[in-house]
Amino acid sequence: MRILVLGGFGLIGSEICRTLLRAEHEVVSLSRTPREAARLLPQVEWHTGDMRRMLDSSEWVHLLDDVDAVVNAASALQDGLMADLEAVHHLSVKACLDACVQRGILRFVQISSTGAEPNAPTAFMRTKAIGDDVVMDSSIEWVVLRPGLVLAPSAYSGTALLRMLAGFPYIQPLMMADRRIQTIHIDELTEAALMAVEGRIPAQADIDLVEAESHTFEELVEGMRNWLGFSPAVKSFRFSGSMAALITSLANGLGRLGWRSPMRTTAIQVLEGHVNGDPSLWHSISGRYCRSYEETLAMMPSTTQERWFSKLALLLPVLVTTLSLFWILTGVLTLFDMPLASKNLAGSGATLLQMQFLLASAAFIDIALGIAILIRRLALQICLAMVVMTVIYLVSASILVPALWMDPAGALLKAIPAMMLALVTRALLGSR
Repeated sequence: MRILVLGGFGLIGSEICRTLLRAEHEVVSLSRTPREAARLLPQVEWHTGDMRRMLDSSEWVHLLDDVDAVVNAASALQDGLMADLEAVHHLSVKACLDACVQRGILRFVQISSTGAEPNAPTAFMRTKAIGDDVVMDSSIEWVVLRPGLVLAPSAYSGTALLRMLAGFPYIQPLMMADRRIQTIHIDELTEAALMAVEGRIPAQADIDLVEAESHTFEELVEGMRNWLGFSPAVKSFRFSGSMAALITSLANGLGRLGWRSPMRTTAIQVLEGHVNGDPSLWHSISGRYCRSYEETLAMMPSTTQERWFSKLALLLPVLVTTLSLFWILTGVLTLFDMPLASKNLAGSGATLLQMQFLLASAAFIDIALGIAILIRRLALQICLAMVVMTVIYLVSASILVPALWMDPAGALLKAIPAMMLALVTRALLGSR
């Protein structure tokens, strides 16, 4: 079969693509960055597309050539610079379904979520529910799969939050500790999607994909900490309501700049509302229950890279903030104390006006870089720009005022670790 997978560059979508390819199906998908996507999954036929803007059926027709079925794994957690919930979860899905009806495509598999209801407390769940209703009201054969908390070798959203919390040394901060959650391994979700595509699940089935038992969030974090091989926490403490609200507010603000933090309000509210479903329909169709949380962890490898992620994910926002403050404050302090800054160039042979022009130009560049790194889609390039500018500063200073290398305060020497910090941050900024 030839299958169109929406959201094929995401965590769930990419694994669905791999499962379909292993079953010898042909897979088509779309991405805002198809070249990057093709490096991850070269066997997929990638097209350029942005579901935030594909709101008319005519924009979908070219993607449906010879397509036999569609799997919608596209999802956005919260409105922000790179996400539009209404467009991704509802309007684009409706447009795609209309195009499917026009082209005579009979099968549509919707990856939704447990708790997606019209009166849900989050826009994520409400828009998901609207999209589900559009699918279930259509004339084609549909299957809706509602996974619980999806566990996978890759970390994203809720699973990233688990790993980050488990990565705290010595202490164990917790929020929503008593919330009950059911999990599912990514392989079981992708196998269900394959069965649905191939017609091995009855049409018009609305299925919860969750393990039989539920766990408290505290139990999940403790299990993740043990799985990662970290020492038990010396002390656990729970965030107060005001502290949790402050953290999520900061994460929301960063979300508007494109940073998809697992600490945003939607991710927390989804977990707060419990992540539970009824596994009985899936058991009656497949003859089995989803693996338990303990079984899922036992079958997943816990290697150096998992432990690195847990630690470095905690440090990444600190690194970005440090770089931003360093460059902004460097520029601001230069502008506010130009006479003192000019003394460093006193031996260069330049006039006072020339020195002040050079320093002011560098200061404005520094401030601009410090602000720009806070915008997620620019951060990767800004880190490189910081390295380039540091090299320019060091080379220029070596030519104009070589004596600065011997400055006891380390005026030039301190720039080298700052440059390395930018390189390390850039290495951690890959989104996939």
